[in-house]
Formats: sequence, structure tokens, C-alpha cells
Amino acid sequence: MRIEQDGSREPITGSRKSGAGPRRIPAFALRLSATGYRLPKAFAIALGVAATLNACAPATKPDTTGPFYGTTEPLASDAIYFVVTDRFVNGDPGNDQREQGGAYRTFDVPLAGPDGKTDNIGYLGGDFQGVLNNAEYIRDLGFGAVWVTPITDNPDEAFSGGDPIHWKSGLADRGKTGYHGYWSDNFFVLDEHLPSPGLDFAAFTRRMGEKNLKIVLDIVANHGSPAWTMPVAQPKFGQIFDANGKLVADQQNLPPDRLDPKHNPLHAFYKNKPILAQLSNIDENSTAALDYFAAAYDHWIGEGAAAFRIDAVGLTPAPFWKKFGDRIRAKHPGFFMFGEYFEYDANKIAPYTRADGGNISLLDFPLRGKLQQVFEHAGSDYALVAPQLHLDDRLYRNPYELVTFYDNHDMARLDATDAGFIDANNWLFTARGIPALYYGSETGFMRGTPEHAGNRNYFGQQRIDAAHDSPIYQNLRRIATLRRTSVALQRGLQLNVQLKGDLAIFYRVYENAGTAQTALVVLNKGDAEQTIDVHEFLEPGTWRDPFAHVGLAITDHLTVKVAAHGVRVYFFDRPLTRADTRKRLAELMQRKGG
Repeated sequence: MRIEQDGSREPITGSRKSGAGPRRIPAFALRLSATGYRLPKAFAIALGVAATLNACAPATKPDTTGPFYGTTEPLASDAIYFVVTDRFVNGDPGNDQREQGGAYRTFDVPLAGPDGKTDNIGYLGGDFQGVLNNAEYIRDLGFGAVWVTPITDNPDEAFSGGDPIHWKSGLADRGKTGYHGYWSDNFFVLDEHLPSPGLDFAAFTRRMGEKNLKIVLDIVANHGSPAWTMPVAQPKFGQIFDANGKLVADQQNLPPDRLDPKHNPLHAFYKNKPILAQLSNIDENSTAALDYFAAAYDHWIGEGAAAFRIDAVGLTPAPFWKKFGDRIRAKHPGFFMFGEYFEYDANKIAPYTRADGGNISLLDFPLRGKLQQVFEHAGSDYALVAPQLHLDDRLYRNPYELVTFYDNHDMARLDATDAGFIDANNWLFTARGIPALYYGSETGFMRGTPEHAGNRNYFGQQRIDAAHDSPIYQNLRRIATLRRTSVALQRGLQLNVQLKGDLAIFYRVYENAGTAQTALVVLNKGDAEQTIDVHEFLEPGTWRDPFAHVGLAITDHLTVKVAAHGVRVYFFDRPLTRADTRKRLAELMQRKGG
């Protein structure tokens, strides 16, 4: 039987077309949950027994009885909206500290570029109040979590050392401030630019939670602030203080090779070699340093942090992160952490995810590199993406827990057309992984710009208020909201049918703990409408179109029209019965992680 659907990105009507059209079933007649079918008790018990027996048995041939899922990690339900807090919205000018820094002022330090373009290396006023004021905007866009840049205290002056900053310069910090949060001097103390009266971090996380938004806290545990090359030592730079304000580490404006960790207690946190630019380099073998950072971040979990993004994990050996993670999870079992290893070779970053390595998840840089190639260039091939999914090679501990993205604050923003952004978001919010979107990408803000050339420019309330006019925003909201309602898109195994040319066709399958849902995803990134016939692994029965709010009775074929730069998604809210499908799912389940 051939089922035809029109390819409009707008929801289609529920009426049946005349002639040989599809058999459509009104949504109210389906009586199905938006997040999947609840399995009959006996079937659920059978799946549980089978899973228990399978866990106890030697790993032989795959078990086709299930369960089937990519991940059960709770945060996988929540797409992440990432803000450089200072650059989002100034919700409280009273905490701007506009007179701070004296000769090394910290507020509004512009960097001029060509043709009237500007960047800024000072604070611009964004704060907790600005994020909270726009919580409904973020939630309505389809997100369930907000990743905020580090919140702990940074030096109160601009840095006088390092290399001078120029347009598009990298690893140059002279005249720059800690507006980004990554140069902390006291990891127990909140930076004064962020809170407002009655809105410290604990109140911020609580009030964001009331808006159904979790807070992912960006943390640093392997470096401090810029620590040497200053003409004269500046307060807090290269120094670390404890919760009581006591100085516990101080590089004393010395280059790393002149430190004496064995004989000078203030050098004991640090290594004798640099880590990045002039940042102080924490010794991963220092028990005192580990104790310090574990205690500091346990404190912020107590204040409401729901997960951690860990900065620059690749600059420190994986065993350190396992020790750090073990300390955190000893008090907070299952606490989710994902790290940044700015490396495009999956074989290099994967050990950080494994239980015998770092035992954390990661930002998916290898996939990001291919997403950039695919979505910045018309006529590119979806086949470029497939090798970086690692769905069945056990390279990562669990590829479904990797945080997927196409740009952020440490690289040039995606340099795509509006259509390229729409295509990128359609992929990001339907394929495996936990999607993270950089602030402003919902409108193509500052597209193509790197750091020190506009990447981290101030977004502001005016742009937020106008965002709904952007076609990127409109299409993102549609697909992100759909993901928020679908357990299959959030956590399901990914079973690819075709990744080739302008087309991507795949299933996401979740059958676990009494819930079953399969999503069929069809993506078209081309400039012309395409008609696609799907039959491989297609389950006979009643599927539903969540955009059109209709059911479809399918036997052996689905013929679907997908608009240019469009996406179609269909849900099947029952356990799958095709033997070939279940066999392939069992193989994917067995081989998804290492």
C-alpha cells in the first residue's frame, strides 16, 4: 500500500484527499500518549525478565526481545540552550560594576574591526536576571536546560600581560577581562557581575526550575586565571582562594618553569609547564587541588546545578576526570557531566568517555566538524555525517549521551544561509545525542564570526523580542518542541535507512520500562521538494503525523513528499514486530557502547 503525504512544512489538514490518498485516522481516535505507548503489563514484565536474563548471560547473539534504547540518561530529555551569560541580556544594570578596574577597566572595552565591525573584551552586563527574564522565551523555543558560563569570581581588572588582541586573534588576552567566567580566582564565590538582590545562584536555579528549565553549570577544574607576563603582578591573577578567602595558591607572576611546587606551598597546586596561553596549570596529581575542586563544585550542586559542562578536559589526562567524577558522584550518584575536548579525531576523545578513562560524556566535536561541512555548503552529502555517528562500533561509552552542536563560543559561528541553519536544526533535534544550541543561533546571529570578531557579541532584549520573525527561529521552535514531546527522539536507538546527498532517513526506537515509541525521520536539505518511498524496516500498522495531527494506516510502503529544507516525522506508538527490524535493533543495542 502506498501512503502519500504532502511536503509542506506547515501542518496539513486532517481531511482525506479525494481519490487514492492515504487512510487518515483522527488523532482523537488513537488514544496514544505523545511520548509513546504504555506497554501492557504482561509484555512489560516479559521485557524486564528478558533484560535481566540477558544481563546475566554471556554476550552471545543479540536479544531481539529488547529492551531497545539509546540512553536512559534523564538530561537527554532536555535540549540545551547555551548562553555566555554576560552577553545574553542585562537584566539588572545595578550589578554592572561599570567603574571597576581603574587603569585596567573592565566594563565595555570595545575592539574595532574593519568596515565598522566591533567586538568587545569587557563586561557588557548580562546576568542571572537577564536569563531569568527570558526563561519563558527559552522554554517556548523548545529547550529544557540552560547551560551558563562559569559563575565563580574572576579578577577585577583587565589582564595586562599576554599578547595584544587584534581582530580575529586567538590565544591573545592583553586588555581582556574575565567576562566569560573561565578565569576564576575563587571557585567557591559567586562573581559580583551575576547576582541581584534576592537572586543568588540558589535562587536563580530554583526560579529557573519553576519555569521547567534545568541549569547546566560550566565548570573549570584544570586551570585558573592568567598567571604570568604581567609588567607588575595584578590582584587575583594567578591566585586561588578558598571558601574562607584564604590564599591557597599563587603563581606570583612567574612562568611555569620557575615554579617550585616541592618547596613553596603556594606553588603546590600548579605544574611546571603551561596549559594554554598564560593560564595557571593545575597539577592533576595534587590531592589538595582535587580536594579543593571537588568541594567547590559539590557546593554548587547544593545550590541547584543539575549537570556540569567541564572546560578543556583534553588538556588534562583522562584519569584525573575519573577521580574528579568519582568524588562528585560519591555524593550525587548519576550526576551528569560532559566535557570539552577540542579535537576532531573521535579515537582521541573517546577514551575520556569510557568507564576506564574519564567516565564523562563529551561535546561531540568530531560530528560537529562534519555538520559544519554539510550545512554550510549547498549540495553537500549527508554521507559525510554517517561515520561520525559511531552507532555500532563501541568507540564511545555511549554515543547517545554525547552533546551535539554545530557552533559555540570557541570557534567561528556556523556560516550558513537561513536554509542551512534550518537544515542543521532539523538534524540536531532528531538525530542521536543531546542537542545544544548557542545563544543567537536561533536567528543566525553573527553567523560566520570567530572570537574577537563578533562571535560573543551582546544579544540583548531587543533581538530576543524580534526573534520570532526569523524563519530559523520558527522552524527551530517547531522541531525542538516536537523533540521535547517524544521519548524516541530524545532517547531512542538510531537505525539509519539512508544518509546520502540531500536526504537523511532514519528511525529512532525506544522500547523500555513499559513505554514504546518509534519515530521515522525524513530530512531534505535540498532546494527542491522530494518524493521519497520508505519501505525498509517500515512497521505495518497505525502511524501518526504529529504536525498534521492525523493517523495513517500503513501496510508496506510510505510515500512522502518533503519540502525543500523540510522535515517529516511519523510516530508508531506500539512495540515493533518485524523480525528483521528487531534483529537489527538488537545488534545496535549490543554494540552501541564500550
